[in-house]
Amino acid sequence: MIEFLTVYAENWASWWPQIRAAIWVTLGLTGFAYVLAMVVGMLIALGRMSRSALLRGLCKGYVEFMRGVPTLVILFLIYFGLPSFGIVFDAFWAGVIGLGLSMGGYIAEVFRSGLQAIHYGQREAALAVGMTPVQAFRYVTLPLAFRIILPPMLNMLILLLKDSSLAALITAPELMLTAKDLASSTFLPMHLYLLVGVLYLALTLPMSFVARHIEARMRLGAAR
Repeated sequence: MIEFLTVYAENWASWWPQIRAAIWVTLGLTGFAYVLAMVVGMLIALGRMSRSALLRGLCKGYVEFMRGVPTLVILFLIYFGLPSFGIVFDAFWAGVIGLGLSMGGYIAEVFRSGLQAIHYGQREAALAVGMTPVQAFRYVTLPLAFRIILPPMLNMLILLLKDSSLAALITAPELMLTAKDLASSTFLPMHLYLLVGVLYLALTLPMSFVARHIEARMRLGAAR
């Protein structure tokens, strides 16, 4: 065990600059993809609740496609497939778009379930006091739904952070690809992949704690 840990002490100074840069890339990739996923998810959720049968069908098809097709396939289609049509993204932004669109299908269902959980009487009361439908949605329905969807949305963020490792397969310079490159040059795959696992755990544990805390507070508030 001591010999195993000694390897980290001997190589940390040369590993850390590359790993630190890769962590920032991973966080940036996750953050941008999450924002895109929330925008897409909200639009798809609203489309699924539309009165238009065509729009509902298209949005439902999007959700089923994104939930049924592996995220890696979406990334490959964007990074390797779109250049055939003259549309080229670098690896980072291809990862952002692919992860965002894929996660948007899941987040759409979270938004939809949260919005539908709000009793229709809340909206009717808002309309009765003179609000427009848009104002009722913005100031009444959406804030109430936000309390419901916040815990699962944080869980989605955790899943997205872990899924960002798939971007290594389209050469995005994130944490997993950096570990792979270092393992190839140092012939220490066990040490590096174990280190990456610990780093992902260190990034996700605070978010898991926050999600559990918020969920517990909401259960307590509902009980009261």
